[in-house]
This record gives sequence, structure tokens and C-alpha cells, in this order.
Amino acid sequence: MELVPWIATTMVYLAREASKLWRKICVETSLELHFLAEKWKYLLAGLIFQYIHGLAARGVHYLHQPGPILKDIGFMILPELGAERGYFSETLFSVIFLSFMLWTFHPFVYHSKRFYTVLLWPRVLACLIVCQMLRIITFYSTILPGPNYHCREGSPLASLPPPNSIFEVLFINFPRGVVYGCGDLIFSSHMIFTLVFVRTYHKYGSKRFVKMLAWVMVIAQSLLIIASRKHYTVDVVVAWYTVNFVVFLVDSKLPEMPDRSGGNQALLPLSAKEKESKAKEENHKLLNGNSVDATDWQRQRTQINGNHVQSESTINGVSR
Repeated sequence: MELVPWIATTMVYLAREASKLWRKICVETSLELHFLAEKWKYLLAGLIFQYIHGLAARGVHYLHQPGPILKDIGFMILPELGAERGYFSETLFSVIFLSFMLWTFHPFVYHSKRFYTVLLWPRVLACLIVCQMLRIITFYSTILPGPNYHCREGSPLASLPPPNSIFEVLFINFPRGVVYGCGDLIFSSHMIFTLVFVRTYHKYGSKRFVKMLAWVMVIAQSLLIIASRKHYTVDVVVAWYTVNFVVFLVDSKLPEMPDRSGGNQALLPLSAKEKESKAKEENHKLLNGNSVDATDWQRQRTQINGNHVQSESTINGVSR
């Protein structure tokens, strides 16, 4: 008999929390849509370039000629996993990829919000595009014989016959054409995504343990790529310093994203009426000889009174 009230209480609690979660998702969606209206061109361009990168990787496969595997120090040190265990690196990459995707959308659910999802992804795509452009240039400059199992001499997948039509190239035989590609070696595409994702979380993430775990996974990913013979060691080494340099360069050129952890509502997009009202208020302050910056005005006021500087929420008229 005691179980029935407990079930009823649990159901009421779950219904209440589900209602709160749904309201939170709706509010966050409305905020993100404001930014999406401004940034959709950048997001679309980034997605289109992902297709262009896949198209370039498909094209180099037609030029690939199988040959003896080059001497590689990583191959000498790390034992070969074999074709039956080659999926280890792909499994780890999938975990990293899916985890990062879910994390970028966590502001829709969690209270702690340090960034806007729509503002984060253009930065990620910008880093990916620059790295992929450099990658396309390098693997078309010198086409190395692929060390992967399906790229070796004797494999029917090592080289492709000339395409029968342009559509055969444009459709890139997804996903088989991506998984069994050859010739797109220097430098590793898996390492591009992995390093960009982990560096992004390292900057905008909040869990120190997850950051440390992420870097351990990057190192493990590097070793597994070599052990599974998907790339030469040079492909991984070049990716390490190229991607880190590109991310540093892009971050220094792009404007910093607003930090949402303080709950500053001034960072939210304003409607036309709000913008007009704010402009009138600033003009009124100028006519009265006051400072337009409310923060500077508040700082002067607190200094006169000999008090400490008030928090941002107090300045906006909200008491915590």
C-alpha cells in the first residue's frame, strides 16, 4: 500500500520537472533562433565545404596507385592491429565526435550556459575549413601509396576505374566511398576533427576531469590510427602541429564569444522597439550630462558612497 503514494509522488515530480525542461528548451530555442537568423550563412558555408572536402578525397582516390608501404617509424614501434581490429580507432573517433556534438547542444537543457550553440559552431567550422583546405593541398601535391589494408597492392579497392559519369563523382559513393578511400593521407582528417573538438571543449568546457580525459583520448586516437595502418606517422604528426596552429590563429582573429556564465541579459539580441528605447535613453542621458555607460555611472556612484562595486545583476535592477 505504501508503494502507491510513492509512485504517485514520483509521477507528479517527473511531470513537474518535464514541464520545466520543456519551458527551458523553448526559451533557449527562441534565443538561438535570433542568432541563427544572422549566422545561417556561415553555418551553411561550413556544411557545404564538408561536402567539398569529401569530394576532393573521392577525387584523389581515382589518382591513387597502390605500391609498397613506405618505411615508417610508427609502424616499427606499434604492433599492427590487423583488419579484424581496425575498427578500434573508428570506434574511439565516433565516441569523441558524438560526445562533442551532444555537448554543443547542452545549453538547451542545463542551467550552466557558457556559450550559445549557434555562435560556437561557426568557430568550429572555420577551424575545420582552414585545416581541410591545407589538407586538400597537401594530399594532391604528393599522392602516397596508402598503408591501409584496402589500399595495398592486390586489393580491388586500392584504385578506382575512371568514372562513367560526373554523378558517380559528385555522389562520392557515401558512406562506402569515405570509409574505403585511398590517397588522402597528409594529413589525417580524423585528427583534424579530434583536435578541433577537444581544443574547443578545453576552451569553453567547464569540467576539468573531462578536459584531461579528452586529451588522453586524443593521444589514444593518434596511436590507434597508426596501429590500424589508416595513416602514416607523418600524417598524425603534421596534424598535431598544423591543427593546433590553425585553431590558435582562428581564435586570435575571430571576436570572442560572450560568456553566459554571469547571466548577462545585455548579451541577448534586442528587438527593434528595445533598440529604439535604448537609443532614446542614451540620448536622454547625454542631454542631462550623464555617462551613457551604466556600468561607469554605477562605479562612480559606489566610489562616492565608499561602498563596494555592486554586482552586474544589481546594476540591472535585479537583486540576487
